[in-house]
Amino acid sequence: MIKIRPKSYTNHTMYPRSRQRRAAQWKLFNDITLVITQLLTIVLPLFFQVLHHFYVKEPYHTSILTGHGWVTELLEGHPNHICTELGVSKEVFLALISELQDQGYTNSKYVTLEEQLAIFLYASVTGLTVCHIGERFQRSNETISK
Repeated sequence: MIKIRPKSYTNHTMYPRSRQRRAAQWKLFNDITLVITQLLTIVLPLFFQVLHHFYVKEPYHTSILTGHGWVTELLEGHPNHICTELGVSKEVFLALISELQDQGYTNSKYVTLEEQLAIFLYASVTGLTVCHIGERFQRSNETISK
C-alpha cells in the first residue's frame, strides 16, 4: 500500500521554511550580539571609571614636611618663627606640653601631644578652616577636628 502525503508536508515545501526560519534566527542573533557589544563598549569603560574612582585612592597629603616635622622645625628653628606661627614662645609651648602631661594627656595613636597642641594653637592664631589646617599638618579633616 502506498501512502500519500499531503502536499504541505513534502520535503520540497518544508525546506524553504526551515531555511527562512534559520535565517531569521541568525539575523536576530546577530542583532542581539550587536546591541550587546555596543552596550558593553559604552557601559564597561564607565563601570571601570567608577571602580577606579572609589577603589584606587591617590594619596592627598604628600608633602615631605609632615605635621610632626613642621612642629620639630618650629621648636628647633628661629625663636620668632614659633611665635609667628603658633602665637607662643618656645618656652611657653614646652610649659604647656609639660602641664598637659601632668594632667594626664599623652600622645594619641598617630599624633604626638606636641603636634596636637600645635594644631590647636595654629587654629586659634590663624582662624583657618579645618581643611587648611589639615593641609598644613598633612592630616585628614577628621584628625584635625577631633
